[in-house]
Amino acid sequence: MNLCIVFLSASIALLVSIVLVPLLGTTHYFRGGWSSLSTRVVADLVVMNGTIYTSDTSLPFADSMAVRHGRLLRLGSYSSLQDLVGYGTEVINLEGKVVIPGLIDSHVHMIFGGLQMVRVALRGVNRKDEFVKKVKDAVINLKHGSWILGGGWNNDHWGGELPTASWIDDITPHNPVWLSRMDGHMGLANSLALKIAGITNNTADPNGGTIMRTSTGEPTGLLIDSAMELILSCIPEVSVDERRKALERASNIALTRGVTAVVDFGRYFPGSPEELPWDDFSEVYRWADFSGKMKIRVCLFFPMNTWSRLQEKGHKLSQWLYLGGVKAFADGSLGSNSALFHEPYVDDPTNYGLQVTDIESLFNITAASDKSGLQVAIHAIGDRANDLVLDMYKSVVSTNGMRDRRFRIEHAQHLAPGTAVRFGEEGIVASVQPDHLLDDADSAERKLGPERAQKGSYLFHSLLANKAQLAFGSDWPVADINPLSSVKTAIDRIPPGWESAWISSECINLIDALNAYTISAARACFLDKDIGSLSPGKFADFVVLSADSWDEFMAQGSASVRATYVSGTRAYH
Repeated sequence: MNLCIVFLSASIALLVSIVLVPLLGTTHYFRGGWSSLSTRVVADLVVMNGTIYTSDTSLPFADSMAVRHGRLLRLGSYSSLQDLVGYGTEVINLEGKVVIPGLIDSHVHMIFGGLQMVRVALRGVNRKDEFVKKVKDAVINLKHGSWILGGGWNNDHWGGELPTASWIDDITPHNPVWLSRMDGHMGLANSLALKIAGITNNTADPNGGTIMRTSTGEPTGLLIDSAMELILSCIPEVSVDERRKALERASNIALTRGVTAVVDFGRYFPGSPEELPWDDFSEVYRWADFSGKMKIRVCLFFPMNTWSRLQEKGHKLSQWLYLGGVKAFADGSLGSNSALFHEPYVDDPTNYGLQVTDIESLFNITAASDKSGLQVAIHAIGDRANDLVLDMYKSVVSTNGMRDRRFRIEHAQHLAPGTAVRFGEEGIVASVQPDHLLDDADSAERKLGPERAQKGSYLFHSLLANKAQLAFGSDWPVADINPLSSVKTAIDRIPPGWESAWISSECINLIDALNAYTISAARACFLDKDIGSLSPGKFADFVVLSADSWDEFMAQGSASVRATYVSGTRAYH
């Protein structure tokens, strides 16, 4: 009997090896995972005959790569990959084109950016009459009482004069207006919006914020940092459907720019409700993830005051959605004269900027967040704000002990002498946005004076030279989401209208700039095991560029996106 069973089992095994393997292929899924019934593995996709920059120091360049089940299988020469080509393998001949890893934007506001795409767009406006016309056009066919929302304006583009409610009151008598400045730290309300919010001559400035006033104490319509809450709390919440469409719009534009992953700091600005990022997480991101509508990978950060809600949720929710950590604000922005400096603003001699959160509260909440294992990111732009945060981070490490925490400072735009060294020594991630320097070069010298501005502004090279972890981003929609343009900015540092670099000693090379958008950006948010480089085992997220050779890419310092692949599938072309 036992001999019969053994014979029958052997016969079945022989049948499987002769008949089923050729029919079904070489690899099959069993309860324990993928199991090979033969020694040969077949790739789903092989990309060949290209110049592939990997961001992986163990193999910086390759000309071909193979993908299976959305992950990279092998990289090298095409001859070394030919054994992976079989029935069903798609082979793409790049004809020499340059390929880079999928780009990671380290600082965006995805849903807010998607919403702003269909609102009053004031980015690039350089005249008062054009500003007014944009608002006037938005009023047409709008029902009385409906809010007019938008933003992106930069008063430096028309000479520096700040807008006031009087600019737009005559054309918006029946509609409240809120138009945020490009940096998100200042906004303009018309008189009707001020009335709805109850803002009068007698309204006191809130902690961490300012109501701009005339010499007679009348509110001008401009609100800075936490004062914006007075208006924001009056604006009706955007519907779930609108926010879901905003995510789709934002994801689509990201893919056209080669962005396959972002770190999203949500609809969280000084003065905005802390619940908004959580609403978007549950009603937009979870919905998109469950329904298969995610197009790029997203790592979410939440307001630090809500840190306890992140406990026990884990880091990786799916291949698309990650919970990164928490964020707080130390100061405001340079453009709004609310970034916190050791010395006063040259154009406002009694003003040192705003400390948005008092340092004791910031320490307590940072220590609690860190102790629970969360990653912490803090917004700091002025040199004093950066020093305060670095000191506070050092105290938290002393209190909670050593671990791999990867503390982040978002922006790190203006640093005091010696501060760049601390980023490297203390292992702090400098999450910076190169394209901000294009807007800040002229205003920084005017607000800080040439010497201060040139010694401490956007110190990319100094940070790298001191072994700091540099992660690049856009802060979209504050600046455009366009990493390849930002790479060129970091290399050249030439603002609009300038003929030479602003602080040429801080220019960096192409490789360092690309790494700041790839492997360094991935490490900065603990995603380097999955993305950030074209390495075996990682997701096959990559971008095909217009450049026909690496030499051409190096010479021009820029290129356009021909195609974007996510998990080995073409998501944009």
